[in-house]
Amino acid sequence: MPRRTATMLASTLMLIALLCAGVFIPVPYSEMSPGPTVNTLGDHDGEPVLQIAGRKTYATSGHLNMTTVRVTSADYRMNLVEAVYGWLAHDNKVVPHDTLYPDGKTEEQSTQENAEEFSQSQESAKVAALKELDVPVKSWVIVSTVVKSSPAEGKLHAGDVIKAVDGTAVKEPADVAKLVTKHKAGQDVRFTIVPAKEQAAAEKEKRTPTKTQDVTITTTTSDDTGEKRAIVGISAGTDHTFPFTIDIKLADVGGPSAGLMFALGIYDKLTPGSLTGGRFVAGTGTIDDQGKVGPIGGIEMKTVGARAKGARYFLTPADNCAAAAKDTPEGLTLIKVDTIEDALGALEDLRSGDTADLPKCRR
Repeated sequence: MPRRTATMLASTLMLIALLCAGVFIPVPYSEMSPGPTVNTLGDHDGEPVLQIAGRKTYATSGHLNMTTVRVTSADYRMNLVEAVYGWLAHDNKVVPHDTLYPDGKTEEQSTQENAEEFSQSQESAKVAALKELDVPVKSWVIVSTVVKSSPAEGKLHAGDVIKAVDGTAVKEPADVAKLVTKHKAGQDVRFTIVPAKEQAAAEKEKRTPTKTQDVTITTTTSDDTGEKRAIVGISAGTDHTFPFTIDIKLADVGGPSAGLMFALGIYDKLTPGSLTGGRFVAGTGTIDDQGKVGPIGGIEMKTVGARAKGARYFLTPADNCAAAAKDTPEGLTLIKVDTIEDALGALEDLRSGDTADLPKCRR
């Protein structure tokens, strides 16, 4: 066999071997890509995304689209060829696996956490929108979760309303930790609660809960690597009662990043006229009960997905602006927002056509 032919054959076989190795060699990376984007003012799978009963609503127009990111599953093992392709692809992003699934979380754990965050974001979106409309919302502090095998297990339950700790009234979730950590590990803490069943019955019967009880729990030491503190093994949260029904119908979505767009959609449906003036606006951002907008992950993927769907303007959390502005899709204007009031102000400018002073994102 001629030397040139042998060399070409060997090179070809080597290339084939490398490609085969690339297919079978797993790498510790995951991939993010643009996910679906849904108009919060419209329908999804045949029913309205926002359904409001017991309060007058108004016709809307245009789009207020929430955006998502599609990610590879926790148990998916990317190979070297896929990783290289992802790095080269403009609309995809390859990131370390632990970035998406820290602490070795399983797919099931991640899905459950995302579902809980999505549910909480819906509640906060309702509260933020109604507060902006000066509609009163009743709120109280509850036991959000109870850690397994902790001192609180079997004594406190998710949904219990925390009225006081050691006789001191609790007004917000942070109060609970402050009062518990005043103790040393091994000391008793007294919780005054309304049991979850009593609270649920009172809400159903539209009355004030009448049954309270005191629960004494012995604290233990936290597992934190830093300064040790006394804990009982719960996390506190907030629950609300709304003066009318607001349902958000959107399946197969997780995480807290749709909060801002849900809040704006609710506000739009409860006020005359159109917030967008018929324009196609998309966006993202967490939101808390006070209307503060927080940053999210995968901003570059969300702007790409929004523009591909037809968005011309994108409401961007202030803390995500720099990253989003590095590679803004052509034809998309990024609007910087830090609160729901910022977003409403920007939408007012869009309606009036006064776009020169819009707070645009910059690098």
